[in-house]
Amino acid sequence: MPMVFSDRIDAGRRLADALGAWRGRHPLVCAIPRGAVPMGKVVADALGGELDVVLTRKIPAPGFPEFAIGAVDESGWSYVSDDAARVGATRDYLDRAIAAERETMRRRREQYTPIRPPIDPAGRDVIVVDDGLATGATMIAALHALRARAPARLVCAVPVASYEALERVRPYADEVVCLDVPADFRAVGQFYADFRQVEDDEVVALLRESGAKER
Repeated sequence: MPMVFSDRIDAGRRLADALGAWRGRHPLVCAIPRGAVPMGKVVADALGGELDVVLTRKIPAPGFPEFAIGAVDESGWSYVSDDAARVGATRDYLDRAIAAERETMRRRREQYTPIRPPIDPAGRDVIVVDDGLATGATMIAALHALRARAPARLVCAVPVASYEALERVRPYADEVVCLDVPADFRAVGQFYADFRQVEDDEVVALLRESGAKER
């Protein structure tokens, strides 16, 4: 039987237990907005770490916005899957989609961390969390963005993932922690009893709370 989490907070607590080796080492926990931020807060608090966000956006397939054919990070680096051409994503389509997603990230960065830059991961143990991996695209972009800033160790941590996504992600992380890899994986939300959308104001509030605690 696959694991079913009551909500993201429950998943965060279980994930923190699995990451117990990092407790007391003041890791930097980077959550992928928006869904993973409540989970990242739980993990950071449990491990005595620091919370921040790493901004990435999936590149949607033409006509199928829920299906990711890749992802882009804040710098503009993009990962594009082998499925892109098969589903009709031309180079022109990809350029336009990437530009649109970068603009969304620019607006979110201004909203999420208006008074400070992202926390510097250089030389730190960095744990990147998401609420699950369906294709792995956004996690790959997140790991690439953080690797470029020279962390001491880079860990991918998720409650649930498809086998294919997990294998795609492994080369980009020093360590991968995943609580469940179910055989019948259709979507991340099927493994949560409550998978409601996380709103921007909740993300901002959690980041402010974490920042106040650090100070």
